[in-house]
Amino acid sequence: MADNIPVLHVCKEDFIKDELPLVVFIHGFTSAKEHNLHIAYLLAEKGLRVVLPDAKFHGERDENLSEADLNLNFWNIVISSVKELEKIKNYFFEKELIYGKNIGVAGTSMGGVATLGALTQYPWIKAAVSLMGSPHYQKFFKYLVDSYQKAGYIFPLSEEEIQQQFDALYEYDLSVHKEALCNRPLLFWHGMKDQVVPFAPTYQFYEEIKPLYADNPEHLAFIAEKDAGHKVSRQGVLETVEWFVRHLR
Repeated sequence: MADNIPVLHVCKEDFIKDELPLVVFIHGFTSAKEHNLHIAYLLAEKGLRVVLPDAKFHGERDENLSEADLNLNFWNIVISSVKELEKIKNYFFEKELIYGKNIGVAGTSMGGVATLGALTQYPWIKAAVSLMGSPHYQKFFKYLVDSYQKAGYIFPLSEEEIQQQFDALYEYDLSVHKEALCNRPLLFWHGMKDQVVPFAPTYQFYEEIKPLYADNPEHLAFIAEKDAGHKVSRQGVLETVEWFVRHLR
């Protein structure tokens, strides 16, 4: 537990009490912390400390919500994950287990969405990786609402409540707060055949922020796999590990 948040803490046994670069890895929707242990292992092998939290309503925090209720809580879960990053960081900082300011955040799908939102809130994030995430909080909100309605879900929310949720996402929307990036290393991986989180808007965002990295082009990268769908490839995993080794060590 890290401040009452269930986590898996992974690092080499010989370094367990040492100050190490920290990576917090956030899992995807309906997944759980242990599903990303393979990534944590590879990062730990490179000398990093990795923390895998369970998101709200997931893993050890499961409350047996129906699929419909989980869908309705998607953004609640995302924002909760963003806010809990501060608690996790403070927990390991107070235990003197973080080397300097070398803290990275990454995630898959919903976790990638949370990662990109976290960049609007926390200047202490030194490097980040979004695997199949979206920086467009408000546009993605509308996309999901439309998708749920087309799938036959009946929203127990009024138009006013939907608008309130939409408005509340503005402050976390990296697509409208690009200045928050501040040249921090950011890697995107996305399958071009992704049917869950659309590829095109994220790639467009990458193209839009390129000028912001003119002085440090090596701090920004986008890996697009033309035959990949909504599942991170081995290349995506290995590139994630190398990104954090390069920018946190």
